[in-house]
Parts: sequence; C-alpha cells; structure tokens
Amino acid sequence: MKMLRFAALGVAATLALTACSSADTPSDDATTAGGDKTPEAAEITLWLAGGDTNKDLRQYLKDTFAAENPGSTLNIEEIAWPDLVTKLTTSLPDEANTPDVVEIGNTQSPTFTTVGAFRDLTPLYDELGGDKLLQSFVDVGAVDGKNYALPYYFGSRYMFYRKDIWTAAGLEVPKTLSEFSESVAKLKTDTQSGFAMGGQDWRNGISWVFANGGELATVDGTTWTSTLSDPNTIKGLEQWQKVYQDASNLPSTERDVAYWDFLNDGTDGTPPSAATIMAPGWARWSIGDITKNDAGEEVRDGMADDTKFDIFALPGTDGGIAPVFAGGSNIAVSAKSKHPELAENLLRIVFSKEYQTMLGGAGLGPGNSDYVSSLGDDKFAQTMIETAAASKLTPAAPGWAAIEGAFVYEELFQKIADGGDVAALAKEYDAKLTPMLNGGAAG
Repeated sequence: MKMLRFAALGVAATLALTACSSADTPSDDATTAGGDKTPEAAEITLWLAGGDTNKDLRQYLKDTFAAENPGSTLNIEEIAWPDLVTKLTTSLPDEANTPDVVEIGNTQSPTFTTVGAFRDLTPLYDELGGDKLLQSFVDVGAVDGKNYALPYYFGSRYMFYRKDIWTAAGLEVPKTLSEFSESVAKLKTDTQSGFAMGGQDWRNGISWVFANGGELATVDGTTWTSTLSDPNTIKGLEQWQKVYQDASNLPSTERDVAYWDFLNDGTDGTPPSAATIMAPGWARWSIGDITKNDAGEEVRDGMADDTKFDIFALPGTDGGIAPVFAGGSNIAVSAKSKHPELAENLLRIVFSKEYQTMLGGAGLGPGNSDYVSSLGDDKFAQTMIETAAASKLTPAAPGWAAIEGAFVYEELFQKIADGGDVAALAKEYDAKLTPMLNGGAAG
C-alpha cells in the first residue's frame, strides 16, 4: 500500500518532468485529420480498463483496425481498474513501454491531462464528434482550450432489485430517499442484505451527498478546497452511514464488489443474498436466470423475468431522481506514442457510427450523443438516460487521480461505515484532501 500511495502521489511530478513538452506542441501530423497521409505499418497497443469493453467490441476494433491499416496490428491489453493509475504513471512517460491509446476513468483524466501525458487531439475534435461529444467528459479531458482526452462511454447507476422479494414483503418502489432507506432496512435478514453495499464503496455512496445538495470540493480560480464539512455533505454522509448499517451485511472493508451476483439465485438453487443493489446499467447482463447463448455458453438472461427482477432510479430527498455519480471513461493517445498516426486512426474507428452504435448495444452509453438511441427504448435504456441526465462527476481537480490511487475515500467511507463521527471525520479528511486536490501531498 505504501508503494501504491507513493506512486499515486507522484503522478504529477513524474509525468510533468517527462511529458509536458509534448502537450504544448501542436500535433505534428495534424494534416492526417482528413486521412490524407498513410502511416507506416506497425503494431500499436490499446489499454482498456477492466472488462466493460466486451470481447465482441474488442474483436471489432482489432479486425477493423487491421482492415483499414494494412500491415498494422492492434494489440489490446486489459488493465484492472485498481492498477490503472499506477501503471499509467510509470508507463506513459516511457517511450519504449508506453501504450499508444489508453482508456482512463473520467475522474482520473484531469491529473494526466494537466501534466501533458496525452497527445493534443484538438485537430481531430470536430472529426471525432465535436459538440456532439458528452460535454462533461470533454471538459475533464481539456486544458486551456485544447482536447487531450475524449469521451469513450458513460454509465449511470441505478437500483436493481428482486421484485419478488419486495412484493412478498408488501413493499413498493420508493418515491423518496428516506422511503428507500426504510424499505431496504426492512428487507435485511441474517443471510440477506436489504441493500448490498460494501463499506468502502464511495462511488455509490457519494450519491447520498449529491442528493442532499452537498459537494466533495469547490474551486476558486485554480485552487481546490475539500468540502466534506459542508452541512449538506455531512447530512448525506450520515444518511449513507445509516443505510449501510441498517441494510447491508457486507463488511466495511469491501469495495469493487460484483453486487449483481447477490441478486441471482445460485446454480445450486440457493437464494439470493441481497434484495437490492446499486450498479451501472450494463450490470443487467450479469443478472437473471441462467440460459445458453448461441455458442452454447451458460449466461444470465438479462433479467428476462420481470416478475422476479426489476429496476428503479435512486429517488431524491423530495422525490424525483437523485443525482448519482456518473461513471464512464475517456480515451486518449499517449504523448509518447511512437505511432501517433495509427493511434489517431484507431480513434476514428472508436468514434465511428458503427462502433458507437455497438457500444450502445452492449449497454454502454456512447460518447457521442447522436448515438444514445442505440441503447434502446426499454426501461433499462430510459432509466440509464434519465439517471445520466441527473448525474454528477467528481471534482475535475489536478490531484484527483492521486486521491483515487491512494484510496483516500475508501479509507474515509470505511471509517464512516464502522460508525465513526461523520463531522469529525469530515474535518480530518478535509485537511488531508485539500492539498491533494491541488497536486500536493496529503495534509
């Protein structure tokens, strides 16, 4: 943990020394924006974070890249989300080992864009979608009016629940946040969470902060300040603490949990261990009864039985939809890529109508708003679109990736889950987080 913390806090220092000059230099092959120049054949590498980009999408990228760039090959490597910041920190400045194109979490983009780790994509901006690209994701990938990371996909969180269990308990879909808390508390048993959530799960947990009008940080000019001690933020954290303690059986040490597994009946017929979970929309395809696909593989049926499985948006404090944390990724070209023209050709494929439509078909919100309809028009698509419209991002601060890499919020939320005094913890972590938000060491 100490090594990871050091690496995360050194993101800005490491990258600024080796990459910033690349960010200030206009694209040396900007003439390729129209595809007039044929790059020399080579192998390039794309780093994908986690498994959200499924095997069909990956194969399409490989096949299309090879067809459109004769003699060239696309190599795709999957990097686990918890390892991404550290690996990017060490690899991006290293010309011999840098990936050419990288997926990066939207919350992590500001740290890398502000220190010149990525290639200037401004000459390609209009060609790749321009003002049709999701603006909030564009903003966290931009510096001084230049674009270094563009939206790859978005995902929005909502509630997946066992409708049969809720109905048997005489409960209906809650209309307010307090009704939700009361309902899931009633559904908790010794063997079943009413609402399964790990104690370190801040990405879902901050939705309670946003729902109460709280913020994680504010900015004045270029100076960021952690605002956990704001009364609205404290109120949201206290509500989250109560719902975790009243409704979840998961340990306070848990994070990055495959919650969808808790909704499913076991293969041996064992009952589910949760009545409700919160997850991105694509989790649907890991939920449901077991069936077989065209290849004869056992898969979940995507919640086909709507008497057993269903969804709803997390309600707000006074009704409506609560503003949840918007998940998703940006995509960028390494400033140290040896094959920037080929890397940009890959981006042309990623932002093509065909691939953007495929993203929607896979349950991932396309980075280009023109293709959001590819998500479909069923309740899953509509709920995802509605919750995304009400969603919020984490602060676009230069030190945010360092905070994530050091697991500071995981540490804070575990202490809250364990029953710590929220106001006292907020004050303690404000002092720790404020310098980190601005690219410094923890306070």
